[in-house]
Amino acid sequence: MTITVSEGSALLSRVRDAVATRIIGQDAVIEDVLVTFLARGHALIEGVPGTAKTLLVRTIASAMAIRFTRIQFTPDLMPADVTGVALYRDPVRGFEFQPGPVFTDLLLADEINRAPAKTQAALLEAMAERQVTADGSSRPLDTLFTVLATQNPVEHEGTFPLPEAQLDRFLMKIVVGYPPAEAELRMLELHESGFDPERGGATRLIDPVLTADQARECRALVDQVRVAPEVREYIANITRATREDPSLVLGASPRASVALMRAGRAAAVLDGREYVTPDDIKDRALPVLRHRLTLAPELEVEGRTTDDVVSAVLTRISAPV
Repeated sequence: MTITVSEGSALLSRVRDAVATRIIGQDAVIEDVLVTFLARGHALIEGVPGTAKTLLVRTIASAMAIRFTRIQFTPDLMPADVTGVALYRDPVRGFEFQPGPVFTDLLLADEINRAPAKTQAALLEAMAERQVTADGSSRPLDTLFTVLATQNPVEHEGTFPLPEAQLDRFLMKIVVGYPPAEAELRMLELHESGFDPERGGATRLIDPVLTADQARECRALVDQVRVAPEVREYIANITRATREDPSLVLGASPRASVALMRAGRAAAVLDGREYVTPDDIKDRALPVLRHRLTLAPELEVEGRTTDDVVSAVLTRISAPV
């Protein structure tokens, strides 16, 4: 059974509302993660410890009733610990491939920047091509396969910064800040009433509101969303402006333009529309572009960020009416 965009939007709204009962005061972050999932992308979630990054991913997996796996990235984690390894069984069966934790629907790569580059790279093929090559054979991953990786922006000792090629595989870099005061009070009330996500055995944080098959149908809706020529031109103008900006050593690539359009189409589905608006593009420009740009060293010393540059570009570029 094929669902309509309005039906898909209603299902996704139920997911968003269910997740918001546990992740309080982070509505924009929840929406960005859902947009990433719908667009068949991957997200890098950055925030200081204690801002519910891991809980967010676990809760979304619970709401969608999809397979969830967590990998705690550490300096001694090996590529085979991620993708899998061939094990010798007996003289008859010989070696058999034992799939690693990457063979799942929603993969939480917790503190991804704590693993060395070769282990980070083990995710590169999986993220880009949704397959794993081991022992000369390529093994496909599920169509729902999505990586949500987390990292801490303030603690750099013992970390391995993600290279540009790896960063570029993430559709979005989502920054999680502290919740507003009112939201923090509601969070305290929730915990006081008995909610404890760290309690042993608490495998399902909320009841599912979406099945895996429905999640696949919602993803398919993104391909039906129309992008008008003037909106495509708006996307291209934004990314091209970053390449000409003197504040940047490296601007947005053509892949960034495609990523911005994919995010805009997914945002339209979430909003129940079959067309992309300029606001869909403008609202997703920061998370889609911030990690793909390289700031000039002298501006970095002054405390400027790529967010500042993208915001300035959005102010200069006229949006279509």
